[in-house]
Amino acid sequence: MTANEVIDREKEDICITPAFIGKFTNIFRKKNPDALINSANSNKLKRSLTAFDLTILGIGGVIGAGIFALSGTAAAGSSTHVGAGPAVMISLILAATACCLSALCYAEFAAMIPVAGSAYTYTYATLGEIAAWFIGWMLMLEYAIGNITVASSWSGYLMNFLKGFEGVLPNFITNPPLWLIHPYSIAAEKFKAAGLDPALNIPHLGPIPISMDLPAIFIIAVVTAFLYVGIKESTKMAFTMVVVKLIVICLFIGVGAFYVKPDNWVPFAPNGMKGIFVGAYLLFFAYIGFDAVSTAAEETKNPQRDLPIGILASLAICTVLYMAVAAVLTGMVPMNMIDTHAPIAAAMKTVNQNWIAGFISIGAIAGLTSVLLVLQLGASRILFAMSRDKLLPGVFSRIHSKFHTPHINTIILGSMIALLSLVLDLNAAAELCNIGTFTAFLMVCVGVLVLRKTDPGRHRPFKVPFAPVTPALGALICLVLIIFGLPSFKTLIMFGIWITIGMTIYFTYGFKKVSREHLTEEDTEILPLT
Repeated sequence: MTANEVIDREKEDICITPAFIGKFTNIFRKKNPDALINSANSNKLKRSLTAFDLTILGIGGVIGAGIFALSGTAAAGSSTHVGAGPAVMISLILAATACCLSALCYAEFAAMIPVAGSAYTYTYATLGEIAAWFIGWMLMLEYAIGNITVASSWSGYLMNFLKGFEGVLPNFITNPPLWLIHPYSIAAEKFKAAGLDPALNIPHLGPIPISMDLPAIFIIAVVTAFLYVGIKESTKMAFTMVVVKLIVICLFIGVGAFYVKPDNWVPFAPNGMKGIFVGAYLLFFAYIGFDAVSTAAEETKNPQRDLPIGILASLAICTVLYMAVAAVLTGMVPMNMIDTHAPIAAAMKTVNQNWIAGFISIGAIAGLTSVLLVLQLGASRILFAMSRDKLLPGVFSRIHSKFHTPHINTIILGSMIALLSLVLDLNAAAELCNIGTFTAFLMVCVGVLVLRKTDPGRHRPFKVPFAPVTPALGALICLVLIIFGLPSFKTLIMFGIWITIGMTIYFTYGFKKVSREHLTEEDTEILPLT
């Protein structure tokens, strides 16, 4: 290289390097909280929710498969883990404590930045754009992908309920073909278990097998329709479902209490602290859903006051109910006889209360329906917030002129969930949901610490008590659970693929789109690389 070429190369470096660094730092730009609030105040979403409505949404999102299924496997154990026994009540307290630490951080953010988007929006205001995109993509795991497993559970409970009407209802309703109530992988597995060839028993359209979970697709369509019409109408639906399942749960507690035998509580902790901690790990997932309350911030009448109430009240009510159910369940049935699939209904059958067991099945269906509603509500509002921030196409943030809902967004999301329910491994979907949830909780706890440091003078209608200890402890617990609860290798591969797809979308669309918008200094700030 000649001397002139060296000089030219040095000039090129001087020109290019600062520009490159400047462009790179754009991924760290963050939204000013005041700009976020002003944007929310000018939106067309209808503010109609009260603290009571938010509490109902929270209960609707939390009480579902956890109380109707996980309580049994946490108490009795399985082939892969030990059981907590009657000490599952302590497990519930530990799990609730872990959730409460995150819930307090959610409440501070929700009151301070009452904007749609939940943890995604909070992260954008504290940690920057790329972190916000990442957490938004993780929330889609929790809300959208998690909805697939809930829909599948709903289908299973419905078919078990309908089987009780054999001889009354037509046989094609009580015992439909397996390929109409299961995706292909599960239907094929069941045919093989029965000694039948799936290729001969599952119809094909050319080389493509026709197998689908019709009940799951049906309930997804119903929930999508309610969310399309309006959030207030959706809240009314959730209220109805919540009332049904609360009646059923109270019925179990009230009647079951008369059949409790204190001898069944001895030994109280048969597997010691190990069983208690394993139970707490499992039951942590029974509380997932309370964070969806914060996604409805822009549709709340008085978000600064009502959001913290909705988040904390729903979590407190669910904890009390969970503990009461666990106490009655372990008191009615010895640990080695607890049914791990449908523990509450099975407990009633052991004392010949079959009619109550039937009502419990209805409560399970109602409970899962409300969970579907709340999770899909959360997913649609996350997409709405990301689209409004130009990180996704504008179609996701269009508002219906009459219903004031992100209608196109809702339809696209419902269709995606229905289609994925045909092919996605449901166990993997559940594990992916868990990874997204823990990541979201961790980022919110960290976000509170960051904003307390970078913007200490901001008005906080609700403050996390004992900060910074409380949010730091919440982040630590989430990190520990992520490390010790690492899923299967197959799921980790799927998680890596999900992240790759998300980052590709961000750098090929969102990053370039926002950069072209020439956001003003009042709208964004650039976080330092350090």
